[in-house]
Amino acid sequence: MRSEQDTIRVIERYSDTVRRLCAVHLKNDADTEDIFQTVFLKYVLSSVSFENEEHEKAWFIRVTINACKDLLKSFFHRHTVSLDDVIEHPAELSPDYQDVWEAVISLPQKYRDVVYLHYFEDYTAPQISRILGKNVNTIYTLLTRSKQMLRERLGGGYDYE
Repeated sequence: MRSEQDTIRVIERYSDTVRRLCAVHLKNDADTEDIFQTVFLKYVLSSVSFENEEHEKAWFIRVTINACKDLLKSFFHRHTVSLDDVIEHPAELSPDYQDVWEAVISLPQKYRDVVYLHYFEDYTAPQISRILGKNVNTIYTLLTRSKQMLRERLGGGYDYE
């Protein structure tokens, strides 16, 4: 593991380069921050020794590009839509379902995620369990509880199956 001084030194030296590379590849501030942290964490945990500053800079560039590519080709990144994007574009939903959507986004986060993935993205409970890293039975329980909450909020007139 690297020393604190060494870590501070490389962050000061390469942070702009890493951020710019991430911004070019990802075009997303949140993903850029994730990869930024990943790159410097890899550095802190690595035991690679560098021949010179040029070798060190090349290492940061290669690790950053590879991390960006890994994120972009990941299953989760390719098969999801941000809830923020959907919330910002509610007009795309049918007016008949606007009240349902508002009830869904008012659910607590753990219920909102499973409802969104199941009913809006058509994932099965086993797929959701892999995406969220939870037991499949937990997903079934969250779906059942969220349907009950939605029935209470919407007056029971909707079929969620």
